[in-house]
Amino acid sequence: MNSNISLSLHDLVKAGSRDDVIQQLETGALIESRDDNGCTPLMIAVQNNNIDMVKVLLERGADVNARDVTMLTPYLCAGANGFHDLLSLTLLHGADVTSINRFGGTPLLPSSEKGFLRTVQVSLAAGIPVNHANKLGWSALLEAVVLGDGGYLYGDVIDMLLSAGADQHLKDRDGISALQHAKARQQTRVVALMTDAEAVRASESAALREVKAHLAAFEYEDALGVLTAKPSEFTDRTGYHYYCGYVLMELGRYQDAIDAYRQGLSLSDNPAEFHLYIANSYRLAKQSEQALAEFDLGIAANPRSPFVRYHKSNYLRELGMHQTAVETMYQLLAAEPSRYDYSFHLSNSLRSLGRHSEAVCAIENAITHDYTNALYYLHKGKSLELLGKNKQALMVINYAIDVCDDSSELLDVKQQLLN
Repeated sequence: MNSNISLSLHDLVKAGSRDDVIQQLETGALIESRDDNGCTPLMIAVQNNNIDMVKVLLERGADVNARDVTMLTPYLCAGANGFHDLLSLTLLHGADVTSINRFGGTPLLPSSEKGFLRTVQVSLAAGIPVNHANKLGWSALLEAVVLGDGGYLYGDVIDMLLSAGADQHLKDRDGISALQHAKARQQTRVVALMTDAEAVRASESAALREVKAHLAAFEYEDALGVLTAKPSEFTDRTGYHYYCGYVLMELGRYQDAIDAYRQGLSLSDNPAEFHLYIANSYRLAKQSEQALAEFDLGIAANPRSPFVRYHKSNYLRELGMHQTAVETMYQLLAAEPSRYDYSFHLSNSLRSLGRHSEAVCAIENAITHDYTNALYYLHKGKSLELLGKNKQALMVINYAIDVCDDSSELLDVKQQLLN
């Protein structure tokens, strides 16, 4: 007798019980049923990065554009988490490439932010606009510069975005362009890519250019073949080990990738960068304790830099560890109190913990540093509404309508509050 027969479809998907899921669907279970968070079974399968389960549901007509209570879809979720295989599947099954999340982002933005190079490739190949800016005022290129480190991985992300037509002069809400941010952060290679990309590419060894050509075509075995056959032709030994690690990671050989990255780490004058690469490999191998430990090593290697600490906070939110993410965001804000993006992420994590009063305080810091951005007033209004303070929420929205540069969504929310 099937011991799983009493479990809901969502529970079976979460447990990875493929045969039981098929059985329930064949006996009338609703494939678009929702849990308390508005998630469909497909969304659960995507969040778990379970490609076999995703295929089962897509083959039976699951909607890749179904939104949960946070306005996220399986398609957007796959892109934001760097699950490139799942993103490709959603694109094959009708993903709306014009759709955005509640922050105004396409899959290209978070994948550029987090250094998910292959997801960036898939997004660009699907025709997702390269210069679209989210509600924080950042394009994919701005995300990669501001939240990257200008190292091997982010250099390649930025090179790919520039090759696809990314505008390095597009300015954020502070009036600063990606090029200006790169100069301020002393991202030497990134600045060179923006000012004379051909010279940068010409300076690379022929073997490296061959590897990159294979990567651009998703030919990872061929790229590994070049790396294996021509090690002496790579003049940058640290970079050689980076590319070995990256290719092995994309091939799913996570321990081999970690070993290669550790060789690069031993040679690098920027150890934090390689600790991040190792942490990413552990993440993909679903070894969260090891990943978090590696993030901490990266932070310790350069404690004054926000780079690894910020990406650890992303991973903590992915794991649902919002309390630790909150502590991490407070650390980041202590060093850079004017970063409205940090305040926004902090407020989101506080809301996830049900700490709505604190979420209001956090988002007020974002408003202080970008007072015409409707996104932050909407967030504050929602937190007040969750506290049962609808009158105060309406006052916030009314004020925002007067001061913000885009009030269309504010007007809709005002009407909802009045009803």
